[in-house]
Amino acid sequence: MKKSFYHIIKGTFLVSDDAFKNWRFIIFLSVLALVMIASSHQADKKVHEIANLNNEVKELKSEYVDVRMQLMRAKMETRIINAMESRGLFPSEIPPQKIIIKKGTK
Repeated sequence: MKKSFYHIIKGTFLVSDDAFKNWRFIIFLSVLALVMIASSHQADKKVHEIANLNNEVKELKSEYVDVRMQLMRAKMETRIINAMESRGLFPSEIPPQKIIIKKGTK
């Protein structure tokens, strides 16, 4: 146990006769570590993008509610009457009458 620990610390396993398989394993582990780092960076990037899109959705929803509220206020009868009075138009005091057209008469 003590000798194998010293061999690892001194690095003799990298320069011994059968070191080629050790180097292959080390290179494999290095490539695997690089792939894991790259995938974690991409996952973080996606998380940030999703958070930004969620914030944008919230802003657009609040803007939609605000514009809808402004539209409802603009469509109120009293506002329309006030806007038309400034142009000289007033609501009719005579109620509307229904016009009936009989078919078959020329």
